[in-house]
Amino acid sequence: MSNRWWTRWAWGWAVVGSLISLGASVAEAGEERVVTRIAFGSCANQSAPQEFHVLQPIWDAIIKFDPQVFIWLGDNIYGDIRRPLRLFGKERTVGPWKNVPRFVPSSEQEMESRYERAKTNPGYSRLRQNAKVIGTWDDHDYGLNDAGKEFGGKITNQRLLLDFLDERKDSPRRKQAGVYASYTFGPVGKQVKVILLDTRYHRDPLFSDGSILGLEQWTWLEKELMGPATELTIIGSSIQVISNLSAATGPMFYLEAWGRFPKERDRLFKLIAESKRDGVFFISGDVHFGEIARYDCGVGYPLFDITSSGLTQAVEKAVPPPLNIAVRFMAWLTPSTMRVMSHNCRFRSCTFGQPNFGAIEVHWGENPVKLTVQVRDIHGHPVTGVNVPLSELRAYNGKPVAADTAGGYKRHCSLEVTLPWIIRYRMLIFLYCAIAVSFLAFLGIAYEVGSLCWKCLQKHKLD
Repeated sequence: MSNRWWTRWAWGWAVVGSLISLGASVAEAGEERVVTRIAFGSCANQSAPQEFHVLQPIWDAIIKFDPQVFIWLGDNIYGDIRRPLRLFGKERTVGPWKNVPRFVPSSEQEMESRYERAKTNPGYSRLRQNAKVIGTWDDHDYGLNDAGKEFGGKITNQRLLLDFLDERKDSPRRKQAGVYASYTFGPVGKQVKVILLDTRYHRDPLFSDGSILGLEQWTWLEKELMGPATELTIIGSSIQVISNLSAATGPMFYLEAWGRFPKERDRLFKLIAESKRDGVFFISGDVHFGEIARYDCGVGYPLFDITSSGLTQAVEKAVPPPLNIAVRFMAWLTPSTMRVMSHNCRFRSCTFGQPNFGAIEVHWGENPVKLTVQVRDIHGHPVTGVNVPLSELRAYNGKPVAADTAGGYKRHCSLEVTLPWIIRYRMLIFLYCAIAVSFLAFLGIAYEVGSLCWKCLQKHKLD
């Protein structure tokens, strides 16, 4: 009798406990907290030199911003090996006569070691305790500079990236070809959807105008965009979506971007327009500077692309400090039809070539709801940014606006490749002119020095 009573009592409490647990789970799912602050960044060299006696000091500024979500946009570590610049010798890495590649892959063990060093960084460890960390990759953590689908180490390195991101062992990301993923944060009515693209695993060779995402990922992306509406949809791409600076800087140097695959970029804009999805904007990395770009003629409302690059790597750090002014001048001289220009920018070019991170704030309590997106420096101070009411990110006719109805230049609509050549290549023209003037000045000085020496020699002979 007592055993039967004990069994019923224990069973009853087990049922009650299960109901309590189920109720807690339902309550937790139904009361998902509102996300108001999201940070993002890219290009974090785990072996970067210390600043202020701290490795990767920018984490302090990110922690102070107190994001609920942090998004990695690629180059989360620098996993490949960069050989030194060599014009001569057995291993020439630059010049028309180079005979070895500048970048080579690391071993699996070395990649693991670099990920471990990045993950145990004190600043990043503190961020992980307070924020949900998600992310995708770019070329250097993919395994090789500028690599695409041809890279053989991508399967192993996908596992290493997902381990770094603490992706659960049964995650679909561990079973698919590529690291693309989507997340939805917040309760209904205040939802933020984050779509992370993989621009490496399936990408065709550069200059091919082939595919970036591949068939399987395109199918997945269409499903995500056609799915339930959310107030805000952030599409994370490791490379820039809107800016195509290579159209103005080539053939001197090229930057990877969707603009170098125009068919793919057109397909992306068309898919967003057909989905009739409101509140879409892009975030990106890769280029080692920060900027904000805008395209008004893609989907029926302005599309923004906020580029933050990098957390440690930046163009101004790649040159001696006295040359930073020259870097800023060249950034201003390079034409960009898409860049958002504002008097609030730190520099006149509205680009920022020092370490930076991206900061997104959603002001749900305002009417209309307002979105503040900024690029911030190592101290957390804004260097460029935009304030956009979500009501402006709504399709007013569901059709892309004609890029140019008058046949002339239209800011935020005319692509860089459509600029007149004298504007498009003005930086190159300036550089060639500067080189020509410098060469002529050198010849003039050499002539004057030679003449002076000749006169001194003649005078010496007469004496």
